[in-house]
Parts: sequence; structure tokens; C-alpha cells
Amino acid sequence: MSSNPTQRGILAIDEGTTGTRAAIVTESGDIPYISYRQLETHNPAPGVVEQSFELLWDVTLEVLRDAHARARDLGIEPVAVSVATQRATSGLWDAATGQPYGHAMVWQDTRYAEKLAEYAGDWDAQLRRTTGRPAGVRSPYLWAAERLPEPEVARALEHGTLRFGTVDTWLTWKLTGGRTYITTPTNLAACGGYDLSRDAYLHDWIAALGFPVELLPEITDDGATELGRLAPEILGAELPIRAVMGDQHGAILGLGCFDAGQSTCIHGTGSFIDQILASRAALDVTVPQAVTGTVGWRAGATVPAVENFTAATGSALNWLCREMRMFVDPLEITELASRETLWTGTAPRFVPALTGIRLPVIDTRVRASISGMDLSTTRGEVAVGMLEGIAQCVAQSVDANVAVAGVRPDRLCVGGGLSQSDPLVQMQADLTGVPMLRYPDTDKATLRGASFLAGVGLFWDSLPDAAAAMGRPQVFTPQLTDDQRIERTDSWRAFVDRQRAALDAA
Repeated sequence: MSSNPTQRGILAIDEGTTGTRAAIVTESGDIPYISYRQLETHNPAPGVVEQSFELLWDVTLEVLRDAHARARDLGIEPVAVSVATQRATSGLWDAATGQPYGHAMVWQDTRYAEKLAEYAGDWDAQLRRTTGRPAGVRSPYLWAAERLPEPEVARALEHGTLRFGTVDTWLTWKLTGGRTYITTPTNLAACGGYDLSRDAYLHDWIAALGFPVELLPEITDDGATELGRLAPEILGAELPIRAVMGDQHGAILGLGCFDAGQSTCIHGTGSFIDQILASRAALDVTVPQAVTGTVGWRAGATVPAVENFTAATGSALNWLCREMRMFVDPLEITELASRETLWTGTAPRFVPALTGIRLPVIDTRVRASISGMDLSTTRGEVAVGMLEGIAQCVAQSVDANVAVAGVRPDRLCVGGGLSQSDPLVQMQADLTGVPMLRYPDTDKATLRGASFLAGVGLFWDSLPDAAAAMGRPQVFTPQLTDDQRIERTDSWRAFVDRQRAALDAA
């Protein structure tokens, strides 16, 4: 073990939906070590997606302590902590015992879609204008309000010990020994109760859902400032927490997207497309519901953005491999697709709609499907179809963002685990008509980006200064003509529309 640290670093936490990582990000931008533990979600009924807050904390503490010990072995002195988390996943817990009340609701949950639809007529115009999103298909505040009558929860509320929050609130509360009760704009914006123009809660909406607004955590910046300090028992050192942000937003920074017009495609459990704006977009009920106004990040000033996503892409491939046993793992899908000498556009169609679709409209009735196979279909062709289904969703998301932003990006920076798939990234370039840039270690973009924000003022003067060590990207240029691209995207979207029409007719 080294007793004389040779460089400084950030201890970075990335708490996702399917796994938790803790890493060392050095002041030179290197990531010499990552500790990882897998997570599980629970699906006890259609539309219900849950996760254990207690497990999230246990796993986070384990990987954080592992990374901290490894930093000492490598001669690296941790001087701060960054935290990136899945967004909108929400739980309730008791401040006296520190124990959660049951499972948390995961951001993919749609159990309250019908109930939220009842609010849409009265609220959607105001919500789109202020929060950047409609009533939608899930709400942490409605979920929590529905649990308030439970005896244990009701008693905690009465005694003043009930706490509520998204994963960022829960983890920082635990990391600081209960000394902070905060949330940040990049996490809060995904919950549908954040007034983007005022950087404040939309209390009227939250109260209308039956949630007691006095339970809401304090809103802080996402980082570049001290947001709290680790409790001594965590690592033996009260390190400052200098960034707490949504995982997609950490990836935006970790891919070097700081300027208006730049766009990212982040593949994780789902696939998220974000585009940075020069000024906040005026959204109304004519805009596709899936396109939401959001915050790129806030550090003193708010950087506006628009976003939409496909909820189940990486998780869809994992499900096809693990539960359906169609392939060994997602890597095999990429390897088989890579052997196909020509992408003809005739592969089986895969619609990754395990939790419904979001474009052209949000429709939780639509379910995942693989179709168009016959006796001559090969496993390689099925693999191509699976990747194309994800690329088609990306292309549709890019087009939807452009319709709101009014500006088409001249490139997309790709990140996340599936961004390592060459055939997928090439399909994305072909179907969007936009070059794809893949920087080295893009699967680490979230860890790197949140640490960039934490390190501003410590190691780096600015975010662009931090990103200088990212290296040169590999560029995937579109290979289809505009006519070919339009033909393939129109055909795929028409296929999904026919599925919706069949449901309407049933």
C-alpha cells in the first residue's frame, strides 16, 4: 500500500438501475479502477417496477469503500466525492431508524398511467409550459401520496420522521449521516414537479396529487460547490460531496457536450437522447409528449436542454438473453450482427417496447415484438433486427428533439454500454443522417462527467478544461442516402403505427 499519494482524485459513484459503480477519477482524467455490483428490479405485476432502497445503499457503500481502499493502494488521494444516480426512482424512509418503507418505485414504472391521464386535461398545458413535461405515465409524488395511508407511513408522517426522495436524496442523506436532505435540478426535472423557469417546485401540481409539500427536499445546484460532507463512519474521512446529478447529465458532461446544439445518445437500461439549447424551449400540448424540457446541469446558472428516451433497450437485450435465452449475452448479439456482410433493411423487426412506446405518442399498451421471420432467417439476421430496433428508436428520438429545438445537431456523441457495439452505432448514423462520435471509454462517461463537475475549482478551471483529456473520438459517418434513410425509418414507424391501430380496433 502506498503511504505517499502521488496524485489526487475524485471518488465517483454511479448508481444506475441495473448496477452500481464506484470509481477513482484522477486529476489527469484517468479512471484506473472501477468497483461494480449488479442490481435487480422487481416486477410483481404489469406496469410495476420496483427496487430496494436498502439494497441500493448497501451496494453503494460496498463499492465506495472498495474504490477508496484501492485508491490508497494506487497512491491516489481522494479529495472529493461525486454522485450520479438514476432519476425519478423514489422511496420513503424513516429519519429516526434510517429504514425505507418497502420498495421504491423505479422510473420505468407505469402503474399510475391511467390515473395520471385523468389529470391531463386540466393540467397538461400548464405542466408543459412550466415543468417541460405532461402529467405523463408515472409520478413519484402520486406514488408517495398513494402510500401515505399505510399505517407505518402514516405514523412517521404524524411524528415528523417521514422522508421522501429520489435516489440522489436517499444516497446523500445516508452518505452524510442524515445531515443533508437535498435534491438537484437534473434529478428533480425528471419527476415532473420542477418549474424550469423559476428553478423551484411547482407546489400546486404536487399538492394536487395529494403529496404533502412540506416533505420536499431542498433544491441545490448539481455541483461545482460543496453539497455536503461524508459522515466519518463512511470512509474515516469527511470528504466533501461536490457533485450530485442525474446519470444522463453526468454522461452529457463526460462526453464533452457543453454548447448549444450539441447532442448525446446515452445507452443504459434505456436509450436517452439529450440536446443542449441556447435558451429554454417553449413547450406546449402540440409537442410530442415524449419530448421533455429539462436541465442539462446547473452550477450557478441553469443550462437548458430537451430530452426523450426509449425506456427499455439495454434492459431489453439483457431480458432476451437472460430470460428468453435467445443469445448468451448482448455481446454475442453484436458479434453476430457484425458478421452480416450487408445491412439490407430486411432483417426481422424488433420493437423494444417492454414498457410501452413513447413516440409518436406515449402508449403503454404496445408491447415488445419480434416479427418478420421465416424458415430462412438466421440468428445473425435476428441480431441485426434487434440492433436496428434500438437504432430506429434513437433516430425517432433525434427527430422529435429537433422538432422542438429547431436545430438539427451536426453530430451525436454516444456513450453507455451499448455504444461499444459498432454495428449499432453505424445504424444510428445511417438512420439519423448524423455522424456519431465515440470517445474512448464512453461506457465511463457518467462517472467521468460527474467528476468533471465535482473537480471544477479543485483540479480544473472549467468543464472544457476538464474535458481536454478525453482524447480523439472515433467517427461513424452515415452510409445511406437520404432517400434510403427516409424509406427505412418511415417503414419501421409505419409498422409500429399499425400495432397501435390494431390495439385501437380491438
